[in-house]
Amino acid sequence: MGMLSLPGFLSCGRKKDFSLSNEKGAQGSNGDENVERGNWSNKADYLLSMVGYAVGLGNVWRFPYLTYQNGGGAFLIPYTLMLALAGLPLFFMECSLGQFASLGPISIWRILPLFQGVGVTMVIISTFVSIYYNVIVAYAFYYLFASFQKVLPWSDCFSWADESCSKTRLVSDCNATLDGEIIHANYSFISSHNLTCINGSMNYKPVQFPSEQYWNKVALQRSSGLDETGHIVWYLALCLLLSWIVVGAALFKGIKSSGKVVYFTALFPYVILLILLVRGATLEGARDGIEYYIGTQSNITKLMEAEVWKDAATQIFYSLSVAWGGLVALSSYNKFHNNCYSDAIIVCVTNCLTSVFAGFAIFSILGHMAFVSERPVSEVVDSGFDLAFVAYPEALSKLPVSPLWSFLFFFMLILLGLDSQFASIETLTTTIHDLYPEAMKKLRAPITLGVCILLFFLGLICVTQAGIYWVNLIDHFCAGWGILIAAVLEIIGIIYIYGGNRFISDIEMMIGKKSHLFWLWWRACWFFVTPVLLMAILIWSLVTFSTPTYGSVLYPTWGTAVGWCMIIFCVIWIPIIAIVKIVKAEGSICQRIASCCRPAANWGPYLECHRGERYSHIVDAKKEKEHEIPTVSGFVY
Repeated sequence: MGMLSLPGFLSCGRKKDFSLSNEKGAQGSNGDENVERGNWSNKADYLLSMVGYAVGLGNVWRFPYLTYQNGGGAFLIPYTLMLALAGLPLFFMECSLGQFASLGPISIWRILPLFQGVGVTMVIISTFVSIYYNVIVAYAFYYLFASFQKVLPWSDCFSWADESCSKTRLVSDCNATLDGEIIHANYSFISSHNLTCINGSMNYKPVQFPSEQYWNKVALQRSSGLDETGHIVWYLALCLLLSWIVVGAALFKGIKSSGKVVYFTALFPYVILLILLVRGATLEGARDGIEYYIGTQSNITKLMEAEVWKDAATQIFYSLSVAWGGLVALSSYNKFHNNCYSDAIIVCVTNCLTSVFAGFAIFSILGHMAFVSERPVSEVVDSGFDLAFVAYPEALSKLPVSPLWSFLFFFMLILLGLDSQFASIETLTTTIHDLYPEAMKKLRAPITLGVCILLFFLGLICVTQAGIYWVNLIDHFCAGWGILIAAVLEIIGIIYIYGGNRFISDIEMMIGKKSHLFWLWWRACWFFVTPVLLMAILIWSLVTFSTPTYGSVLYPTWGTAVGWCMIIFCVIWIPIIAIVKIVKAEGSICQRIASCCRPAANWGPYLECHRGERYSHIVDAKKEKEHEIPTVSGFVY
């Protein structure tokens, strides 16, 4: 590169003894390899941030239900296979990509300018998801504060309940024996004549349990549908504000502050899960719950159903948070020679084991609830909002010292939600940093605060009386197809256009030369298996699309149209930016497309000392601006 190599004089990203500014010298003293962008203080900060990002609410409220629904322990077979075939290859790819170039999800597409819109799509989807995800954290905050009472407010039908509220199932009619004949009569007649219902003949009145009515009538003040917006629920708005204050406080120094916060937010949920598991395992009926979860006799025949494999692939895909941009953003702060291969395996395995572990904690207590309420476990099992804010709180309310267990559970949900949110916002601030590095360096705290304030105001629609419908709508559209489309284009662009073997050579610059046998599995996945699986999931999702509903409430036509507009707004940038790039290029149309399919001139490792011969052609943007290579005492640095 026409540079003098001076051992002891030059350090990658640091200026020794003769730093040009006190600021850069101070940054270098922190041990950062990349002085301009910064690095994780240590590897534990990074790993815990990645675990916190990957391990979220879905591990607790979706995976256990899917396992129960899809054959119990047999579901772990397709789940593990999908981890190996789809989840891990994509996870490793994104971690390697971010670490190699030290760039966020938009700037990383210097690798393939034609596909830069994929990065924009990832960032926009992360923005939409950040808006509603913090609303869920706000729900958990509300329930946490509601737990500070001697009697949990959802433990019984109090003043807010209507006539359909009941703690037990109410028999409406049944069969009984009268004078040697079997009769069918309503329950009031049966009880007034001291008769006994024949087992299995009872029909029950439609009732709502206290926890369900509390969730709808008190916590959400839920309206009749998306058409009825109603007013802002003030206490949910305050809880949402608190959620954003916590996020802003944790991120005001970027990864330097969030990397420390995650020691608590990523690790303490495991302590709470263990406490809940130990408590649940000691309760009557816990074994029934566990048997429904894993099953003493797993239904292996379920593996013959395509739906089971689709559920396994979908759960792995969303659980690992691939194609959201967050993995690229967090990995971009790694040091260049960090072993991203082992990191990817550690985080993916930890995420999946957490899902399995959480299932035992959840189902043991749901089993006890079924035992106490004399219902089959299948009637108390649910997923999503109904598990987190109806079924599980109902189960906890039946335990001795129920406020303590309720507090622990919702505190765990808050922590699981927050550390995922930290990474999502870090994705946005990293993107801003890459676009405006000087401004971000000087104004990181105000810009981060501004992002949080803006997203808080955008989230207020989700804490109105129709708020839960908006949360469900954004989740249904934005967190679905948009991510799948981005993932498919990402792997096609990098492996088939940029070149899979070329990408492997980039990775080997970071982790060292590996044998052909080592790359055999990754090549098989990246070149064929993973793209095919992602395309299959995407096509399946499109074919089986149904208009969104929340419970029994149907969305109006305009609501579905808004959902389509959101997803179109997310993905429209892919063709728009591709067209802009082609228009700005020179030559014939074929030459323009070809040039846009080649890496940009400044694609490669961020720091000069890591570029080697393969990327020796790169000239720093700063040096291009100055039209000369700055020197100190006659030496190039």
